[in-house]
This record gives sequence, C-alpha cells and structure tokens, in this order.
Amino acid sequence: MDILIASKKHVKYANIISETIESSAKARDTGIALRTPDYIIKKIKNKNAIICLDGDKFVGFCYIEIWGHGNYVAHSGLIVSPKYRGLGLAKKIKTKTFIHSKKKYPNSKIFGITTGLAVMKINYSLGYKPVPFSELTDDPEFWNGCKTCKNYDVLTRTNKKMCLCTGMIHEPNKKNKT
Repeated sequence: MDILIASKKHVKYANIISETIESSAKARDTGIALRTPDYIIKKIKNKNAIICLDGDKFVGFCYIEIWGHGNYVAHSGLIVSPKYRGLGLAKKIKTKTFIHSKKKYPNSKIFGITTGLAVMKINYSLGYKPVPFSELTDDPEFWNGCKTCKNYDVLTRTNKKMCLCTGMIHEPNKKNKT
C-alpha cells in the first residue's frame, strides 16, 4: 500500500472517492457529510489530500480544510474502501494527513468532528482532545459543509452548540502527543 500526498495524477479517483463516502454513509447510517467529485478534485489539486493506493486501485482518502483565516485546519472525508477495512489503514491515512497538516499549517489548530468511535480513537492517539463545538471554528462555511449530513437538523436546532458528532482538537502550542 502506498499512502501519498495526492497530486493532479490522482484526480482520476475523485468519482470513486465520492461514491465510497456516499455508500459508507448509507451503509453505516451515520452522519457523514457528502462531497462531490469536483470538491474532491479541488482538494487534490491544492495538495490538501492524502490518498492510499494498492497499485493503481483506490484504497483510502482524507482531505484537509482551512478555516477561520488559517487559524483552524480540519481533517475530513476519512474513508477506506470496504474490502480494505480492518487493516489499520484509516489510522495510517489519518496520521499522514495529520503530519502533512502540521508541516503545511504549523500554527493552526487541527480539528475534526465525527460520530465514529474508530476515528475518535485515532484522533485521541494523535493528541486530539474532545471539546465543545464552541472551541471549534466559527467560520460559517465550515458548518455549511454539514448540510449534507443526515443529522444537520440536530446541529441547527441547537444553534451549532451540539450534534451527534464529537468535536476534537489538537492545539499546536499545547502539550499533545506527536
């Protein structure tokens, strides 16, 4: 398996990445924000994505978002193709995304929101701490990205104070692992 910073040559995987995110959301019946192939292509072209390949076969993906004028960076869209799950690849992809983010955006707080226990465990192992949503970015564009999640009504009913997701953050100037 190769885990790489995605580049223009990986644009050809945008459709399968988008489809894998969508099918995973349906199969797991969880809150996963959907992303179009065009959206994924932008992340790849900006070198804000990590891709995992088995030869030329798509295995996994994660991308980076920049929020609050660069004060915050989020990792989103972490996905592993169903036949490759259970091999520890999600942690390896997320770790590569984390290291890439720290190099590219060294002063930014890194955060994520998730409903998945596996992702929470990965984030915790990287030094993230659970926080209330008030500690995350207040950039409205970030929260607009949640509109395709099936739990968006919970977020709006609580005025973006809570949802079914857990917010987790890694602050570069605090003592954290890694």
